[in-house]
Amino acid sequence: MTGPALRPLALVTGASRGIGAAVARALAPAHDVLLGGRDTMALKTLAEELPGARPWPVELTDVDEVAEATGGIERLDVLVHAAGVAMLGSVEETSADTWRRQFDINVVAAAELTRLLLPALRTARGRVVLLNSGAGLTARAGWSSYAASKFALRAFADALRAEEAPHGVRVTTVHAGRVDTDLQRGVVEQEGGTYDGRYYLRPESVAGAVLLAVTAPDDALLTELVLRPSGDG
Repeated sequence: MTGPALRPLALVTGASRGIGAAVARALAPAHDVLLGGRDTMALKTLAEELPGARPWPVELTDVDEVAEATGGIERLDVLVHAAGVAMLGSVEETSADTWRRQFDINVVAAAELTRLLLPALRTARGRVVLLNSGAGLTARAGWSSYAASKFALRAFADALRAEEAPHGVRVTTVHAGRVDTDLQRGVVEQEGGTYDGRYYLRPESVAGAVLLAVTAPDDALLTELVLRPSGDG
């Protein structure tokens, strides 16, 4: 879909809002961007804002739909996994369906999309960035299935990095702490807490970390970046 005379191509999942939309905006000045997500109207509105961007409304848990949507992508310079869900609960109260859904969206969908796009990423010697969480480093009480999915996503990134290094594909995990997004507000509500935006990262700050990973020079491999709100000290 790109060529020597065209701009690099990036695909950002979860681009309809929050961190994904911020990442798309950060990449747009230097990349054509495929905006992945399920909210078609939100993707269309963002595409109108960003020259060279276009909606890519794909249900990532539908393997047939993903295979069809990726079939025409022959070269991909950047793949950013920003889509995800957070469903909290103790081990006692978390059902098997919740475990399966959380892993299906947060891990399996990312792995399958990456697998299908490996030829395109290898052609471009591209960059893969996985938006993870502080929960991918430390599991807290009440976060069992979510944290487990994020630990699994980190393991996937580590294995992918080792496997694809000979092909020139670089892989970075970004562990972001609390971010001011609708998803994070939902987490606060699930925990019964009070939301205070002073102690949260801005989506644009996380997007800056993604851009750093994408634009790092060839002699610098950024394997993991950890961001915490400055108010945490």
